[in-house]
Amino acid sequence: MLLYRALARERFVVPPESNFDSLYSKRDQPNIGEIINIALEKIEDANKSKLENVFRNIDFNSEPALGQTKERNRRLKNLLEDFADERLDLRPSRIGNRDVIGDVYEYLISRFAAGAGKKAGEFYTPPEVSTLLARLLAPKDGDRICDPACGSGSLLIKVGQEVGSSDFALFGQESNGSTWSLCRMNMFLHGMDAARIEWCDTINNPRLIENDELMRFNVVVANPPFSLDKWGQENASHDRFNRFWRGIPPKSRGDYAFISHMVEIALEGEGKVGVIVPHGVLFRGGAEGVIRKAFIEDNILEAVIGLPAQLFYGTGIPAAILVFNKGRKPWKTAKNRRDKHVLFVDASHEFKDEKKQNRLRDEDIEKIVSTYREFKEVEKYSHPVTLAEIQEAEFNLNIPRYVDTFEEEEDVDIPAVQKEIEELEAELAKTQKELGGYLRELGL
Repeated sequence: MLLYRALARERFVVPPESNFDSLYSKRDQPNIGEIINIALEKIEDANKSKLENVFRNIDFNSEPALGQTKERNRRLKNLLEDFADERLDLRPSRIGNRDVIGDVYEYLISRFAAGAGKKAGEFYTPPEVSTLLARLLAPKDGDRICDPACGSGSLLIKVGQEVGSSDFALFGQESNGSTWSLCRMNMFLHGMDAARIEWCDTINNPRLIENDELMRFNVVVANPPFSLDKWGQENASHDRFNRFWRGIPPKSRGDYAFISHMVEIALEGEGKVGVIVPHGVLFRGGAEGVIRKAFIEDNILEAVIGLPAQLFYGTGIPAAILVFNKGRKPWKTAKNRRDKHVLFVDASHEFKDEKKQNRLRDEDIEKIVSTYREFKEVEKYSHPVTLAEIQEAEFNLNIPRYVDTFEEEEDVDIPAVQKEIEELEAELAKTQKELGGYLRELGL
């Protein structure tokens, strides 16, 4: 009884009939799926402020998902017995103060993403890329941080952790109900209970609203869906928040819809934006070219960073990071080197090849971050570009236009090659003569 009284005062309440030991003791019950569902409902009811609606899309008694009764009961019993392994005992007395539960949850999400095919990129950003974005944006104490396409929340959590203290606020929006549930649980298990995660369509029905206006943030970060079709162009021309005043993206590619939203919700005069995009965003014409030109002429685009291919789950195409900084001075009044240039970085050739999935190493991340922070020129890697150079390229941001990574081939020593060929031909003739002698001895 004393234990349950103590648990009732914790940040998370587990009713006695919903704890693992109780469920494990009922593993042979013919309605075990229903029992687990009821346990989850009671956990949600006991933690409404943190977990309300989180389990609404979960059904352990589902025949389509888990099979008919006999098969379903067998699977659920096996699941409970697998989790009864003492190596999975995550009670505080065994793990101390380490964030093991949050780490385990994150690991399970990553493993699920690894096998989820094309849909994986919709809810999970590889941890190395999340680390890179967090370090590039360098959030500070007191910042409000937002991911308007937050998926399972791993990127948003990583950016928050980069602050180095608990003095920050997290906000997110996610359109998929199941993924929203993953994100809410992820926040909770990482001790970020106060994070405000809204279930909504960011472009068509944003819900992070303050005084009937879009909320503004110090840091905005996202890995939005690449080239989303039918993103809501039909509503963009009369958007009540006027997010698309630079231009309306094409119906079949919503990349600049997300970028426009992110830039609009960044605080004027200081807000920073980091967004992962497909390379087409850098050079496609039409409406996208018009929007891209407007961003450049406003001088809020700070860096274009090319990443390796096969870095993201569900797609092998290379991507890039765009960094916007609303604290930059206009081109005409810009005085310091950083405000007078856009930094281009080609980091596409430096990574660890892990068969199906490439990965950024610590040294790769450090090189990108240090190059960005110092805004420096690195031969065949980075180049700070002036407005005049971008204008000359007709506002095309394709990275090879600005960073020359061409490697000249070594001169071929023709006489040496010819001599090697002659030696090989002589050796071949000798071998053929010896082979003919052996064949004659064998009567062949």
